[in-house]
Amino acid sequence: MSVKIPAAAFFAALVIVSAGFTGCDRFGGNAPAAPGIPGAAPEVQVYAVNTTTAVQGQIQDYLALSGDLVAGSTVDAYSDVAGRVTRLYVAVGDQVRRGDPIAAVDPSKPGMSYIPGITRAPIGGTIVALPAQMGMTISQAVPVARLTGGGALEIRLYVAERFISKMALSLPCEITLDAFPGETFRGSIHEISPVVDPASRTMEVKVNVENPGSRLKAGMFAKVRVITERKDQIVKIPSGAMIQRFGEDYVFTVETDPADPAFQVARRKTVVPGILVDGVLEVQSGLLPDEEVVVRGHTLLEDGSRVNVVDRAAPLSVN
Repeated sequence: MSVKIPAAAFFAALVIVSAGFTGCDRFGGNAPAAPGIPGAAPEVQVYAVNTTTAVQGQIQDYLALSGDLVAGSTVDAYSDVAGRVTRLYVAVGDQVRRGDPIAAVDPSKPGMSYIPGITRAPIGGTIVALPAQMGMTISQAVPVARLTGGGALEIRLYVAERFISKMALSLPCEITLDAFPGETFRGSIHEISPVVDPASRTMEVKVNVENPGSRLKAGMFAKVRVITERKDQIVKIPSGAMIQRFGEDYVFTVETDPADPAFQVARRKTVVPGILVDGVLEVQSGLLPDEEVVVRGHTLLEDGSRVNVVDRAAPLSVN
């Protein structure tokens, strides 16, 4: 008895048989081996990194302090007699010469008349304060006026005891003020106190301030960088480029893969670090200028690891 097979069932069976043969070929000797299977081509891991270039230039260490601008030389003028101020010859801001009259003080009392005494400027300079006012009765202990001489300004700084060893006369200073954003004024240490204040454990240091155009005024608040060390022609990199492990300091540089020039590899280089200032690190040895250094993505690298540079940051400034 013959059995009639529907056409749809015949074609379905044919597809199943074909799939079975295809599956056999997939695992046969002619198919490429999967990773981890003997005979398979090894996978080469590529690490994405960011780099920058080592720079040869200047680095300077500094101590950040702050203080108020004060007149370099300030002198008070006193009256020779006690009495009532009957006349003021000057106003705040006036320029005077030594011996110029400042105020007249009348020592007369009821029933007695005296010639007013004239208070004169002890130095040439600028009137910065007039404590004595018209009609005010003063004694010889009360200053009539306060003068600054020569227009020189200085900043009095107080240095913590642990930084005293870094202080020296003529150290250069960089001065910034909120009144002049973006500008830097120059100065230098001209006086160092011979003693340390036992209460605050600080030492007073005075800084001369260059004042071109007399734009700076006494009483302004200033931020001061005392340059304690300056090095020229050194190699420097971002501090994040250096790795410290097991007592060893090293960086990774990027070079062309000698086995395949189409790729790049990381090279581990031991370095000797120097001073660190604001995220900039001096490299005393182990690295040359213009070498490409990995600054990000280096934590998993080994010597010879293949890398792909996805970003090259601008190098540090020379100064």
